[in-house]
Parts: sequence; C-alpha cells; structure tokens
Amino acid sequence: MKEIILASSSPRRKELLENIGLKFKVEPSNYEEDIPPGLEPHELARKISLGKAKTVASKHQNAIVIAADTFVVLDNRILGKPHTEKEARKMLEALSGKSHSVITGFSILDTGNKKTISKSVETKIYFRKFTPAEIDAYVESKEPLDKAGAYAIQGLGAVLVERIEGDYFNVIGLPLSALTEALKEFGINIL
Repeated sequence: MKEIILASSSPRRKELLENIGLKFKVEPSNYEEDIPPGLEPHELARKISLGKAKTVASKHQNAIVIAADTFVVLDNRILGKPHTEKEARKMLEALSGKSHSVITGFSILDTGNKKTISKSVETKIYFRKFTPAEIDAYVESKEPLDKAGAYAIQGLGAVLVERIEGDYFNVIGLPLSALTEALKEFGINIL
C-alpha cells in the first residue's frame, strides 16, 4: 500500500480525513500561491491545489498526495483570510444578508505513475442579516481571523448561516463525497 500524504497544515482537513478512517501523514506544502489574473474561481482552486500537491509529491517516490485550497466568492470576488479585526468586520458586513459560494479545489497525485486528478466543488451559503453588535461580538471571539471569508461554519459562525446548498464538509475545507469518489480511481476505497 502506498503512503498517503495530506499536503496541508489545516487542522480541519486533517480531522475530516481522520473522521472517515483514512490512514495518512501530514506534510504541509510550502507552495507559493501565485494568482494569475483572469482565472475563474474553480480553475484557480484546482490550479492552487495541484501546485500544493506537486510541491509535496516532488519529495516522494511512491506515495499518493492529497492537496486542497478553499476560498469564499462573493459577487465574483474572492475573499481571502482576514488578518486583522478590521478586515474581518468588513468581510462580515459585505456577507451579511447575502449568499456566497465556497469553492474547494482538490488534487490527488500518485507519485509512482504520475496519475493526477484535480476537481473543484462549490457550496452555496446563505447568511442571515447580522446586526452591528453581532458582527462586533463575532469578531471579538477571534474566530473569524485567518478563516476564508471571516467565518467558521463548524464553530460559532454556524449561527450566521440561514441555509446551505451543497456539501457542508466542502465549507470546512474538503468535499468528502467528491474526494472519496476520486480516491477510488487510485485504488483507495473508504467504504
């Protein structure tokens, strides 16, 4: 059996794969995310995830590498991770009362035979309207910092969500259904 490597430092991705019983090791990718202009979000997510996978794969002879990249898209604009409370507040104000998409690109690469699959999954999130006091309280919780779109659906951010359409786990960082289907093509069956 080939070693499986998760090319990510995300504790959420690690936990999701552990929850489905996959045996793997973690090796964060130091891939430099270059964002060329003109790529649509799905294409960009696949490109970045593939770059992360290739960076880690270059150090291994006989392994299967899984990498992913997740971001929030509002009105065709990618919202990254806020690094300050001010940035988080601005993002939350923009998202309040609106729908947005969470797109995760993932890539699986077999370093032995070079077989590669890259896919992307989109989930639509509908936020209720928040009051300024709710935004302040959420930002003060520190949860929005360093999270794509300034929220964590699996944490306190869950109270902001009115409804979702699509894969909940995609919003956390890995579309488990699509990923496990793709892993079958590498001889890895979860069920």
